[in-house]
Amino acid sequence: MKVVLLQDVKGLGKKGELVSTSDGYARNFLFPRKVAMEANSQAMSELRNREASEKHRIDTEIAAAKANAEKLEGKTVKLTAKAGANGKLFGSVTSKDVAAAIAKEYGLSLDKRKVVVEDIKAFGTYPVEVKLYNGISASMFVRVGE
Repeated sequence: MKVVLLQDVKGLGKKGELVSTSDGYARNFLFPRKVAMEANSQAMSELRNREASEKHRIDTEIAAAKANAEKLEGKTVKLTAKAGANGKLFGSVTSKDVAAAIAKEYGLSLDKRKVVVEDIKAFGTYPVEVKLYNGISASMFVRVGE
């Protein structure tokens, strides 16, 4: 019997997959626990619609990430920090600070974990990589000054 899984089933498949099982396993285990439904025409059309909507969502996220990468590529973000007489900062500039500056200047809300930056402990210009999506990133610079 062909069934569409509504949840992950160990040893059988992942949620949303079409799998073939024995009639008894489907009727006595999967259906009563509501972890699968029979693969009739309605279930198959729902499965195709769900897959199409997921593909569309991923495509729009990739397109938005590429557009944001083009907007950020090669740009410079300016940050101010307090420092001692020799130019060494009190503390350091972190990825959180860089993400906040990008959000303020470009209106792009980023998670601090998506910003890859080395430890910035002095004035100067430093390279930064912003990971926008899996395989899509932008290289930019951070200029730290007073």
